[in-house]
Amino acid sequence: MKRAFYLLAVSCGLLFSGQLHAQQSNDLLPSTATLEDCIRYALKHQPVLHQSVIDEAITDRTVKSKLADWYPQVSVDANLQHYLELPTSIFGGNPTKVGVANNSAATFTLNQNLFTRDLLLASKTAKEVRTQSQQNTTRSQIDVVSDVSKAYYDVLLTQQQINVLSEDILRLERSLKDAYNQYQSGVVDKTDYKRATISLNNAKAQQKAAMELLSSKQAYLKQLLGYPTSSADILISGDTTTMVAEVNNSDTSITPDYHNRIEYKLLKTQESLLEANVRYNKWGYLPTVSAFVNYAFAYQNQDFGKLYNNNYPNSLLGLKLSLPIFQGGKRVHNIKMAELQLERNKWDFESLSSAVNTQYTQAMAAYRSNLNDYMTLKENVAMAQDVYNLLQLQYKEGIKTYLDVLISETELRTAQLSYYNAMYQVLSSKIDLQKALGTLTVNY
Repeated sequence: MKRAFYLLAVSCGLLFSGQLHAQQSNDLLPSTATLEDCIRYALKHQPVLHQSVIDEAITDRTVKSKLADWYPQVSVDANLQHYLELPTSIFGGNPTKVGVANNSAATFTLNQNLFTRDLLLASKTAKEVRTQSQQNTTRSQIDVVSDVSKAYYDVLLTQQQINVLSEDILRLERSLKDAYNQYQSGVVDKTDYKRATISLNNAKAQQKAAMELLSSKQAYLKQLLGYPTSSADILISGDTTTMVAEVNNSDTSITPDYHNRIEYKLLKTQESLLEANVRYNKWGYLPTVSAFVNYAFAYQNQDFGKLYNNNYPNSLLGLKLSLPIFQGGKRVHNIKMAELQLERNKWDFESLSSAVNTQYTQAMAAYRSNLNDYMTLKENVAMAQDVYNLLQLQYKEGIKTYLDVLISETELRTAQLSYYNAMYQVLSSKIDLQKALGTLTVNY
C-alpha cells in the first residue's frame, strides 16, 4: 500500500514537473529565432508594453468609476448621543428643558443624479479616453518593433562579421603555414613569416573584440524583448539572401502622409477631448439636479437601557437644484481657457506635419545614402575577392610578393566587414523610413 502511494506521488510529481517545464519552454523563443519570433515575443513580454496594458486597464476602471455616479447612491448615517445637560428652549418667556437624555438615529439616503456636468462629460468622453489609452499602447508597440528590428539586425550582422573574421583567420593560418615552410626551406627570409604572424594576430584580436561586442548586443536584444537575463544567448536565424531582399524591397516613391502616423491619431483624440472640455465649461451655467429619498429611524428615551424600545421614524423625498449665481467671472475665464487650449492643440497639427516632413526627408536621405554605400561596398567585396584570388595564384607562381597577398587579404577582410556594416545601416535606415511614413506595422 505504501509502495503504491509512493509511486503515485512520484508520478504526480513528474507530471507536474513536466507541465511546468513545458510552460517555461513555451515561454521562451524557439531554438533559432527569426525576426518575427523576436517581435512577437517582445510584444508579449516587453515590460513597457505590460505597463501600457495596465494603464489601459486603469483608464477603463477610471471611466467606469466616473460613470458609476449615474447609478443610485445609497448611504446610511447613524449616531448615538447622550445629553449631559438637556437643551433649553423658551416657551412664553419661560426657559424649559426639552428632549430626553438619550438619542439614537439612523438615516438611509438614496440619491439619484439627474443632471450634472461632470457626469455628462464622463459619458461623452468615455470612448475617446479609452481610445487615447489604446493609442498610447500602439505607439509603444511601434517603438518596440522598431528597436527590436534594429537590434536583431545588429546581432545578426555582427555574427556575419565574426564569420568573415573566422574565414579570414583560416586563410591566414594557411598562409602562415606556407610562409613558415618556405622559411624553413630557405626559399624566403623570415619577413614573410613574421608578416603572416602579425596579420593573424590582428585578425584574432579583431575577432575577439567582435565576440565581446556581440555579447553586449545580445544583452541589449534581451532587454528589448523582455527576455530572461539568466537564459542562454538568443540564437537567431537569418541569411544574407533574406537581408539583401529586405534591402532591395523598398519603394522610395512613397510620399509621407502624416495622417498615417499614430501621433496624428493621438492629436485627433486629444482634439475631441479638448472640444468636450469647452462644452463642459459652457455647461457651468446649467444647474445640477438630483432626486433624493431619506428614511430615518429615531430612538429617544430618558432611560438608556430602554433607548431602542420606541422608534419615532420620519421620511421625506425631494428634488435638489444647485446653481451658482455669481462666481466673480470664474466660469467665463474657464471657458476662455478651454477655448485657448483647443486653439493651441490645432497648432500641434502644424508642428506634427512639419516634423513628419523633416523626419521623412532625413530618413529618406539616410536610406539613399546608406543604400548607395551598400551597393558600392558590395561591388568592392566582389573585386577584392577577385584581386585576392589572382594575387594568391601569382604568389604561388612566384610573380607577386607575399606582401601583395597580405595587403589584398586585408583589403578583402575590410571590404567584407564594411559590406555587412553598410547592410545594417541601410536596414536600420529603412526601419526609420517606415516609421516616418507611418507604415511600420505591429500586426505580428
